[in-house]
Amino acid sequence: MRKAKKPVKRIIAIILLAILLVVVLVTLFWVALGGNMNSQAVAISDNIIIKQTEAEQKITANGYTIDNPNIILNPYGNSPLTALVAFHTDQPVAPTITISGKDNLTTYSHTFETATDHYLPIYGLYAATNNRVNITYDDNGTLVDRAIYIQTDPLPDKVAQPTDVFADKARLDNGLYFFTPSSDGYAAAYDVNGDVRWYLSQLATWEIDRLDNGHLLLSSDRLVNQPYYTTGLYEVDLLGKIYAEYRLPGGYHHDYFEMPNGNLLVATNDFNNPQGTVEDIVVELDRQTGDIVKTFNLRDILPMEDGKSENWSSYDWFHNNSIWYDERTNSVILSGRHQDAVIALDYTTGQLKWIIGDPTNWSTEYQKYFFRPIGSNFEWQWSQHAAMVTPEGYISLFDNGNNKSKMASNYVPAKDSYSRGVMYKINTDDMTIEQVWQYGKERGSDFYSPYISDVDYLGPDHYIVHSGGIVRVDGQPSNQPAGLADGQNINLQSDTVELLNDQVIFEIKLPVNNYRVEKMSLYTNTDKYQPGMAKQLGTLGATKPDQQTAKLTMSGQKPDQAYQSHHIGLSQERDRLVVKGQFKRGQDVNVILRQGTTNRYYNIRVSKKPYTAMCVDLWTDDEINNGLQVAKYINQDGLSGRYSIYLEIDGVIYNTGQFVSFDAEAED
Repeated sequence: MRKAKKPVKRIIAIILLAILLVVVLVTLFWVALGGNMNSQAVAISDNIIIKQTEAEQKITANGYTIDNPNIILNPYGNSPLTALVAFHTDQPVAPTITISGKDNLTTYSHTFETATDHYLPIYGLYAATNNRVNITYDDNGTLVDRAIYIQTDPLPDKVAQPTDVFADKARLDNGLYFFTPSSDGYAAAYDVNGDVRWYLSQLATWEIDRLDNGHLLLSSDRLVNQPYYTTGLYEVDLLGKIYAEYRLPGGYHHDYFEMPNGNLLVATNDFNNPQGTVEDIVVELDRQTGDIVKTFNLRDILPMEDGKSENWSSYDWFHNNSIWYDERTNSVILSGRHQDAVIALDYTTGQLKWIIGDPTNWSTEYQKYFFRPIGSNFEWQWSQHAAMVTPEGYISLFDNGNNKSKMASNYVPAKDSYSRGVMYKINTDDMTIEQVWQYGKERGSDFYSPYISDVDYLGPDHYIVHSGGIVRVDGQPSNQPAGLADGQNINLQSDTVELLNDQVIFEIKLPVNNYRVEKMSLYTNTDKYQPGMAKQLGTLGATKPDQQTAKLTMSGQKPDQAYQSHHIGLSQERDRLVVKGQFKRGQDVNVILRQGTTNRYYNIRVSKKPYTAMCVDLWTDDEINNGLQVAKYINQDGLSGRYSIYLEIDGVIYNTGQFVSFDAEAED
């Protein structure tokens, strides 16, 4: 019996050894993956497109009638002054809705297509009001007229209220004035009384305009780089429903243009270019696929060192802030704020055709592209915005008027400056230019905007001039944008004027700076509720690691130390990893993604230098003492599988204990 125990002990020893071996192998496997046994997946952020699909599952006309309709206020959660009314009729009818206003110009009606299941978008509700909406239709010769009431909430602080409104209602129509903010705040639309009739409760900056299909196109709510470069564009309706997201590797800023073929010309960047410049790339985006089918690289077209304005810098040398396509001349018109230059490119070849602006400080070989002024009262434009071609063939733009000279010794101070809308007539045969219209000079410095702003063409002798960036410091006009103005008392304003035959027929003043304004109707002939999943087109591109190495030496310090002192936040969006933290100037910070024995290092830039000369690298005392909130976006493109996440802060490596997984098929 004693001899029989030896094999049992041997078997037990073998089993224990096998278990130990398995533990070692599993441990080595986890180490090889850069993970640990208690790793947790990074939290996944809410996806606005998934959320809207979930919301649509609750929208139905089934079981509802005109006497008991399904009324859904703010159906997509981001357009609080809209609603969707759903009901069924036994016979096909074409309902007309009427949203009651304070007068005829602020009462809106629209007739929808004939159907039996009705989904009626209701726009233009007043805030903090029990709004009356009438629904009428002809039911086999019988007029059906029902009134419903929709209660809305008060306006949030991020929607500005007018300080002054003038309206010559006898000469106005019922169009709304859609404003986009210059920084914080919500895009909003105002009627001729100055009442807010629509706003979007998510960040939407830059241009806002209506596409040929009736949808709006505006910036996405996700940043791709500081300070204001978004991942791309959303195509939405006034309900706030997203129909398409267009993503670009260089992000989106300032402006776009819908081409005759439906494609989009978009102002973007190349963040990986060796010169480290921004706002000097324009691409054409295929509307069906999101693919980039054409690129205009201004570094290959213009001299970067020529025509410098006060705001010029080596990284933001051109600062393109508008795009227009002129089909008659097959030209792309761009506005370079930091060279005081409006330029035309041949769409087919990309070659430079002409330049509007003061030719001072431009190289000899480029002088041939400039026009010679003729006529009386001619003035060049300075730091301009919103260049376009009118139906008459004029070049229209907003002349901000900064400094009014290329020579620092001749700079005009802000208190003596002015901004204006201006139109030029150009002759490309003899290269002459004539000023044919202007508005704003007569308003003096009270109408002076050193940045942003807009001018729009509504018809012959019918224009909007939007001085959107008025900044006063201690009661005096400022030459600096809102973010750089320095003083005890900073006052911001936008002043928007509608002109007909050179007479002001509408003016609205808001106590904030606004980037642009567009006058648009509330409803279009194409308005129709269209449920369904939004398309996500294009790509953010691969995020290039700053280095790759197999070596990773841990500090042994707990990740809590980094999280607590630097307020680290990790989240995963559908197409990228987002790492946020608070760091002080001069700190060296890297995100490390480890997979197997490969470590990808992504440097986090700790700077307020936002790649635009509109702002410089200024830090407040609080930011110097406590650090600056920064973010790093690492795109899914080029990554697949699971990655453990480490942080390197001033040479000390922390294991966050978290991992991120990317599915190679998620982008398909």
